[in-house]
Amino acid sequence: MKRVHVAAAVIRGADDQVLIAKRADDQHQGGLWEFPGGKVEEGEAVQAALARELEEELGIRVSAARPLIQVQHDYPDKQVLLDVWEVSAFSGEPHGAEGQPLAWVAPRELDNYAFPAANQPIVAAARLPDRYLITPEELEPGELLAGVRAAIASGIRLIQLRAPNMFDAQYRDLAVDIQGLCAGKAQLMLKGPLEWLGDFPAAGWHLTGEQLRKYAAKGRPFPAERWLAASCHSAEELQLATQIGVDFITLSPVQATQTHPDAAPLGWDVASELLRGFNKPAYLLGGLGADDLSRAWQSRAQGVAAIRAFWPGV
Repeated sequence: MKRVHVAAAVIRGADDQVLIAKRADDQHQGGLWEFPGGKVEEGEAVQAALARELEEELGIRVSAARPLIQVQHDYPDKQVLLDVWEVSAFSGEPHGAEGQPLAWVAPRELDNYAFPAANQPIVAAARLPDRYLITPEELEPGELLAGVRAAIASGIRLIQLRAPNMFDAQYRDLAVDIQGLCAGKAQLMLKGPLEWLGDFPAAGWHLTGEQLRKYAAKGRPFPAERWLAASCHSAEELQLATQIGVDFITLSPVQATQTHPDAAPLGWDVASELLRGFNKPAYLLGGLGADDLSRAWQSRAQGVAAIRAFWPGV
């Protein structure tokens, strides 16, 4: 069965809302919502296909777009490759040129709409930012709180509280305070024993490679409403992350880092190859910063994770 290549778009309005369309009842996966787009013709460039489809379906002309995620999915009757781009600028007023209903939806509300199974990683990618801040080690709680407050003020919307040298009670107290700072402004990801999950219902969880190996066979440890992430460094760990049902991962180290000086860097080519066929959003980590975002997007990563590059004042 030949895999159908589809160009699809996460179209953002000025208020960051995302445009979705409802599939006709007589279509494959009919009656469900989708991200607009259509089939890439033989010999057609993906960007050209995307521009053509969006003009035909919505009456808009794309003026700014970048790669977001690729998703391969096998339905019982059809195999698809969704080549998804984020459209940040366009001309024209979107309308259902083929009679399809449209809706502008806040990213956090996308989970309230029924999408085909192949679209679920796209929903996650549409909700996630392109920068993932990981807090530095060796800082006092007051310094961490001040830094997180400044990071949120600067626009950071995804934060991992990483404090491996703190004792458990100190980490848990700090997590409570930072969870309060993040409320309604940023998503907090915690690290630690899964036994803590019930104590921090608003936080997501970022698994270590060791936890992946321990828990992957047991499946996702909590419902889909909470973010689940994992640290990956190899093809094996990417498979475990898929098995446990993560929403996103970090892949590292892309380049040499001060944090892990003994870890052999993957390099851009290997990192890009590892992400080929991995159907989840991924942040590249290791010696990277905001200047590397464009290259990360071209590697089909969600964006960049960093400690020093995104920590305020560093």
